[in-house]
Amino acid sequence: MTASFKTDQPVSEVPALDYDAIVIGAGMSGMYLLYRLRELGLRVRVFEAGTDVGGTWYWNRYPGARFDSESYSYGYSFSQELLDEWDWSEHFASQPEIERYLKYVADKFDLRRDMQFSSRVSSAAYDEDSRCWAMTLEDGSQYRSRFMITALGLLSAPTMPRFEGLADFQGQSFHTGLWPKQAVGFAGKRVAVIGTGASGVQTIQEVAKSAAHLTVFQRRPNWCTPLHNRSIESDEMARIRAGYPELFELCRKTAACFVHTTDPRGTFEVTPEERQAFWEALYAGPGFGIWQGNFRDILIDRAANKLISDFVADKIRGRVNDPKIAEMLIPTDHGFGTRRVPQETHYYEVYNQPNVKLVSMLETPIERITPGGVKTSDADYEFDIIIYATGFDAVTGSFDRIDIQGVDGQKLTAQWQGGPTSFVGVMVEGFPNMFMVMGPHAALGNNPRSIEYNVEWVRDLIGHMTGRDLTVAAARPEAVKQWADFVRQKAEGLLSNEIDSWMTGVNMNVEGKQTRTLVRYSGTAPEYREWCDNVAARGYPELRLG
Repeated sequence: MTASFKTDQPVSEVPALDYDAIVIGAGMSGMYLLYRLRELGLRVRVFEAGTDVGGTWYWNRYPGARFDSESYSYGYSFSQELLDEWDWSEHFASQPEIERYLKYVADKFDLRRDMQFSSRVSSAAYDEDSRCWAMTLEDGSQYRSRFMITALGLLSAPTMPRFEGLADFQGQSFHTGLWPKQAVGFAGKRVAVIGTGASGVQTIQEVAKSAAHLTVFQRRPNWCTPLHNRSIESDEMARIRAGYPELFELCRKTAACFVHTTDPRGTFEVTPEERQAFWEALYAGPGFGIWQGNFRDILIDRAANKLISDFVADKIRGRVNDPKIAEMLIPTDHGFGTRRVPQETHYYEVYNQPNVKLVSMLETPIERITPGGVKTSDADYEFDIIIYATGFDAVTGSFDRIDIQGVDGQKLTAQWQGGPTSFVGVMVEGFPNMFMVMGPHAALGNNPRSIEYNVEWVRDLIGHMTGRDLTVAAARPEAVKQWADFVRQKAEGLLSNEIDSWMTGVNMNVEGKQTRTLVRYSGTAPEYREWCDNVAARGYPELRLG
């Protein structure tokens, strides 16, 4: 769509604005947006569907939920006081601690006074004459603001499987992404977990500790590696705190903002003995080191990827007693690291327990959910609790759930039907004054590091506008195309873009999302920041400002 923008038309006789900027979402992005936009003296309102701050870490309170990035690399970096005050108790903090941290940030900076909770935005429409956004909440209330900024999160639209009978089950059932605040007990219960992605893995290893019997329904396995979490004592926290400047500088330099740096060597540039020793050390190390700190070619060279996949497969075989079960847990449809790698703590050992059963949904598909449990092609299972670890409609799904209309009533869902397009993951052609934090084609990875950069870039753009009495910003079509070409260029040669996953826009539980699309930027974070910094330094010529 090519839209005509009224960037030279004076604004007159328009309704008063309720706010200068409205932010959708009070997770890490929305909280930081509020903090930074206040610096510009703007009237800001944050609408949040939940009852408090936290976003991902508010909704995902399932058993075992925790960071898979190091805690101290995942927190905010903008406030020295905050860095000095907060002590992390574990290298990979659990959901309750993360939620406490985000509440602490909200209290410290008095963020809640500009937030409205239990307020889900149902629609947003751009008014070209008044150069503002009109938003409607689910309760029917309406608000107008010059700028609309989405802080929706990449994984915030939970999806349920498309089985018949979901509403028939008479026991308790939960989606991991919509976990209740009250405790759920598993002792003495027959429990089903459907799904073995990252949240499924974390849930399974916790539920297995107390459930009378746990049945895991797996569609296809994922490559999982040990988290190696441990507590942080006070003297270690003091050392971490003293090293924060170097830590955040390291995160700025690495490809995906993690503390792990890609090894400059190729897989075949070392001897087999050196390679084995290197991989053994990575497997014994914490977090994403084996994924993000591995040889430079394991994600682009098929032979190299096969070797690391074989290495991890042998580790699985060594941890699972039953050879048949071990083979069921080893992926055959994708190589190691071509999907996001779930981090685990004794996950594979769960399948050695007598109270745990693994069911392949490829061999015996689930036919329906029954009042008493689950019916597969070869058995009826009775359960007290069913847990759906069936993931999210990633990246674009949270946008799809809001009726967003730009110039001439163009719907965002229609514009993105064949795959999303954006300008640097922040703006969309035909949707002026709408900014996204961590939108499609923005730099992903260790997300808070990317969040802070995105927020500051948006803050600077709005500051540029308000300082010059500009009231509209629109992405030029040629700039969107140029960015799309760069995103495609950076995707070439990556094995991960040949695999069905949420990172390639595929979700078997969502109608119309069974075909791979480029929903993410696959280049490095430093390259992304260089591109965006260059746009700002030249005065935003890729945008129509007026």
